[in-house]
Amino acid sequence: MVSEPTRPSLLLRLRDASDQEAWHEFDVTYRDLILGYCRRRGLQHGDAEDVRQVVLMNLSKAAQGSFAYDPKRGRFRSYLARIVQNAIRRQFSRPNQMPSRLATEMNAVLADPTENATDVLWEQEWVRHHFRLAMLQIRKDFEPRSVSIFERLLDGAPVAAVAREFDISTQAVHKVKQRIRKRMEELIHTQTKDENPDV
Repeated sequence: MVSEPTRPSLLLRLRDASDQEAWHEFDVTYRDLILGYCRRRGLQHGDAEDVRQVVLMNLSKAAQGSFAYDPKRGRFRSYLARIVQNAIRRQFSRPNQMPSRLATEMNAVLADPTENATDVLWEQEWVRHHFRLAMLQIRKDFEPRSVSIFERLLDGAPVAAVAREFDISTQAVHKVKQRIRKRMEELIHTQTKDENPDV
């Protein structure tokens, strides 16, 4: 099951350590984002997995503590970026020690907007993350043939070549592209709004 982006309700559910479904949903939703960012920062797959696990462990500790997500104090993506970046730093500076001060750090990060600046790689990976989530829904919403046409266009294939490949008119290719693109924009808008309801 692939889930929706993080909503405030999911963050609240994470406070319940026994809600394994919430943790699974969070992990499934953000696994590729965290791993992709780590890999782009130069980590090997095993190290990236370690960082992902540390991030989940730290989020669990923070959720059990005094932390309560407040969108007015900062965006979730900035918070998550900082947590992942800190976990990467710790992975290399203290490889045998697990971090334990996350709840305090999290509140400090959200309290100081200047600390929420994220790097270009994180922003690129965040865009890819939302694209991946939207494409999962697109695959459910549209016929496989339409999705294949759209994916060929995303791969850079010219409209005329796609039309020949699928034995349809160029106008039909444009229609598929327009319909799926419109739905993709709606999905991404909803995803980002759900993560930051006050934005």
